[in-house]
Formats: sequence, structure tokens, C-alpha cells
Amino acid sequence: MLLSESKTVATLRLALVGQPNVGKSVLFQALTGRYVTVSNYPGTTVEIARGVGDLGGRAWQVVDTPGIRSLLPRSEDEVATRNHLLEEPPDVLVQIADAKDLRRALRLTLELARLGRPMVLVLNLADEARARGLGVSVEKLTAALGFPVVETVAVTGEGVAELRRAIGAALPYAGPPADPPEVARALHSALRRLPADCPSPGVVAEMLLAGEPTMGRWLRRRFNGGAPIDCDDLRRPFHAGPEILLASSRRMLADEIAARASWRTGGAAPAWLDRLGMLLLQPAAGIAAAVVALLALYEFVGVFAATTAVNFIENTVFGAWLLPPVKAAFDAVLPPGWFRDMWVGDMGLITMGLTYALAIILPVVTAFFLFFSVLEDSGYLPRLSVLLDRLFRPLGLNGKAVFPMVLGLGCGTMATLTTRVLDTRRERLLVTLLIALAVPCSAQLGVVMGLLSGISAAGAGVWLAAILASFFSIGWAAGRLVPGGRVPFWIEIPPLRWPRADNILMKTQARVWWYLREAVPYFLAGTLAMFILDRTGGLRALETSLSPVVTGWLGLPREATFALVSGFLKRDYGAAGFYALARRGLLSPEQIVVSLVTLTLFLPCLAQFLLMIKERGARTAFAVAGVVTLVALGAGGATRAALAAIGGLP
Repeated sequence: MLLSESKTVATLRLALVGQPNVGKSVLFQALTGRYVTVSNYPGTTVEIARGVGDLGGRAWQVVDTPGIRSLLPRSEDEVATRNHLLEEPPDVLVQIADAKDLRRALRLTLELARLGRPMVLVLNLADEARARGLGVSVEKLTAALGFPVVETVAVTGEGVAELRRAIGAALPYAGPPADPPEVARALHSALRRLPADCPSPGVVAEMLLAGEPTMGRWLRRRFNGGAPIDCDDLRRPFHAGPEILLASSRRMLADEIAARASWRTGGAAPAWLDRLGMLLLQPAAGIAAAVVALLALYEFVGVFAATTAVNFIENTVFGAWLLPPVKAAFDAVLPPGWFRDMWVGDMGLITMGLTYALAIILPVVTAFFLFFSVLEDSGYLPRLSVLLDRLFRPLGLNGKAVFPMVLGLGCGTMATLTTRVLDTRRERLLVTLLIALAVPCSAQLGVVMGLLSGISAAGAGVWLAAILASFFSIGWAAGRLVPGGRVPFWIEIPPLRWPRADNILMKTQARVWWYLREAVPYFLAGTLAMFILDRTGGLRALETSLSPVVTGWLGLPREATFALVSGFLKRDYGAAGFYALARRGLLSPEQIVVSLVTLTLFLPCLAQFLLMIKERGARTAFAVAGVVTLVALGAGGATRAALAAIGGLP
């Protein structure tokens, strides 16, 4: 029976810790009943999630921590996990490991043992290990470590009952020490320098001895800015660094324990999915698969969802069924005036805000989340990131940037939030800039594709070339201007798997609820802001101030000004405005290309801008908006000049 967090105070703490992509979030759900996004790529669980479960008749606070490879952190996710373990030492530490890679799991086990907490080791993905001819003696491993070891298959629930029982029998590590004698002496000296009430002093001493920079900051914050603890004198006698000697010793001990407790049965041929997974990492096959995946994404999201589904929901469900009685009700209750118009006028919260959020954007993002969930549940996305890592290097980024970039093709607001999966603040800033600049959301992209289909293929080629040139040139410049260096690319490559329908539906449902809870209020706020601008004359003033640039520099008709301004409220509204102008014959093919280049690169929608303020801060958000505006107008004018120089489109 699961206990309600609101009714039960958990007195015991349980922390789930492990390397990325080993199933922590699935087991978190099994233990607490609360769903956390389950992914086949590292970085999804970027925040510490908490839930309450009934384990053995007692209430436990269960914490799902971001994936770590070591307590010596390489990323902010790993810093967050390590700091949580120090600041809130768990009553039981449950390490989730991949049963297919016991040696690597045990190296982390020996690090976590330094915390001195009762532990349980969970060998998850046991079915995949057995399919590859890998076996583990749980009894021998338990005897070697001194605490319970359990095999599980989290997605099917196999072994979860045994895990619940093992938690009550958790014990601290009781195996052989992994510290070389000279490192043990240095650690003992470092321990004497720590405050008496320092939590988990063994881990803190090891971090200081390793010269880990965030440890000093953590100590100063924890102990009210006391003097920094210097261990340079303890490090000096080591030619290779004490952390290197200690890692080598742990690796040898982990390999020795794994060799005694595991075996490989002979000659299991790799499954065809394994062979396909390896093939997708090769450049030729991988690029071909990426093209197929992107085409499928466009057909499902850009054509079916953005056209067929949106037309039905917007025109039939909202336009014919819902809005007429709502408008009639407001007309019957409220007299004509600004208050009624604020709700059901042309820019009303219901007629524009909710209609846009629920009838236009919701079908598109739902389709994208569904498609994206299939890709990540299959294990394909990490392979895509490996293929694109080289492409992102000139921008000062690595292959992990592909995750929010691809998500930006569904919804830029959602993509801005998912920049949290990136390792550093610098990477998050660069990707936020590039998403705002040159990644059109699916709602806008559908209208853009419709406009481009009405002109020659050369026009579409010019548009694409201008967008890619802006993306890479601004990315290259920003990667050199923003302080900091490129983070080395580390990513787990999971096996290629058949996607599970229950996982896909749960992930899609969780993300749709996120959209309804987090993004829809921003759309309503943007609609209200546009209504106020319109009623106070601010919108007309903005149009007037931009008209000389639109008509002069961009060479577009004056009516195009409103399309650009409305594109800030909702990206596809701007595209729809240009679409209407083209249908009225007010735009030539060359002007269509110029307008789409400018609009695609122009300010993101107001909801995305407000989320940028929330995630990056107001100063950064306004700076990004300024850069994006200048680049959009510059690229639009340059495209106009280039087309004029070659005599127009063929």
C-alpha cells in the first residue's frame, strides 16, 4: 500500500543512486507510485525527485537522484547528487546498476561505500544480461560486499518484491578496503583537518585530497564561510595524484569481485537489435536513419498533427462546437466593452489564448511528445547524439545538445526547459540562444512548409541555406564569446530496444500534463499582454516603429509588420499572417522567402521568452532577444539583397 505524502511524515530516507540509464526512475515509480520521466539517455532526471512509499510497514521518503558515474563530479547533475548524499545522508542507500556491466557498477559501489551508509545493490536489466549469456551469483556477491544484492527487471516488476525486503536488511559495506596504504595515510591526515561535525567525512576528505574544486565551495557554504581547507601539501608527494591511485585500486578490486561472482555462458550470438544498434552508430547508416526519422517526424507532426488534427480541433471542436455557446453566454452576462473583449474578443483569453494553447499547440506537441517518446524508449536518441557530436563541436557544444534542439522542433518553450539536461550553464545559454534563433516549432514549421510548397524548390533552398548559415555562424561566434570551454562528450549508449507501449504512453502523458500546467499559463499571459498593448495603442505604436524597417530594409508591404509583431505572441500566427498576405497576392515569391527567413529567425513566442526569463534570468533573456532580433533583420535584408543581385528566383 502506498502512503500519501500529505498524510504521512516519512521518518526514514532512502536514496536511489546509480549511473545514467540504469532504470532508477522506473524503480522510483515502483516504490512510490509517482511517475518520473523514464528515458534511454542520460540526463533526463536532472532534478532530485521525492516520493513516499510504504516499505515493510514503515513510511520512507524515497529520493531519485540524477545519474552519476563517480562521486568526483564531471557535471552539475553529479554535483547535485553528491551534495544531496552529504547534506541528507540516507538511512539506506540503494545503488541501481546495469547487470550487463558489473565491473563498472562495482567501481561506483566502492566509492559509495565511503559514505558508510547501509546499502543494497540492485542489478537491474537482468533480462538483458541473461539474453547476452551473462550470469551473476547473487549469493557470492552478497558475501563479498557484506550487504544484500538483488536482481531486477524494473519495467516488468521482476525482483521488486525482493528489493522491498532487502531494504529492511541493508548493511554497510564490509568487503576488503580499496585504499592503497599511502592514500590511506593521506586520507587520515585530511580527515583531521575537517570540522568535527562534517557529514560523511570520508567522502569529503577524498574529494579534498583529489583537489575537487566544488568541494571547497560546499564546505564554505556548509560551515558559514570558514577558511578553505588546503590539502595541496598532502597531494604533493603523489606523482600521479592520489585520486588516480585510488581509482586504479578500486578498479582492480571491482574486477576481482566481479570475476569471482559472475560468468559468461558460451557463444550467445548478438540479437539482431544489437547488430542494428551498432550499425546505427556508423556514419552512412546512421545518417540515412536520421533522415528517415526526421522525415517520419515531419509527416507525423508537421503534416498529420499540425494540419489534419489542428484543422479539425480548431475549426470544428472549438470553432463550431465550443466557442459559439461560450461567446453567447458572455454576451448574455456582460455588456459590450473591454472586460468582455478581454475574454471573448478577437484577442480574448478564451477565443485566442485557450484556443491557441489547446486547439493549435496541444495537438502538435502531443504528437511530438509521442514520437519523441518512441525514439528515446527505443534507445535511438543517444546514437543520434553520437553522430551529431562532431557537428556541434565548432559551436562549443557536444552531442547532448541534440536533445533540446530536436525537442525545439515540437515546442520551443518545452525545449528551453529541457536545456537543463546539459552539463554546464554555458551550454544551456548557448543552446537557449540557438533554439530562440533558428529552431522553428512544429506549429510554425507547418505553416512555413505550406508557404514554401507554393514557390519553387530554389526558394525553399534559399530559406534553408539562410537559416543554417545564421545558425552556424551565430553559434560559432557565441561559442567563442561566451566564457568557458567545451565539455568532453560522455554519454551512455543503451541497447536498442522495442519501445514499450506503456512507457511511451506514460511519458507522453507526463509531458502533456507538464505542458498544460507550465506552458498554458504563459500563453494566457502572452494573450493578455497583447490585448493590453492593443487597447492602449502600444501595438499600433510598435507596428509604426517597425514599418520603415519592414518596408525599407526588408522590402515587404506595410501589412507584413503586423505579421512580425503577432509572431512574437505566437510564432505560427506570424507565419499565418504571411500566408494570408501571400494568398491575397501581396507577396512575390522573393518576398515570401525574405519574410520566412526573417520570421523564422525572429523573436521566439512570448511564452518561450517568459520561460527564458524564468530559466536564464531577465538580463540574459533580453540579451538573447536583442541578438535574435538583429540577426533576423540582418539575415532578412541580406537575403533580399542576394535575391536582387541574382535577378530573383528561377
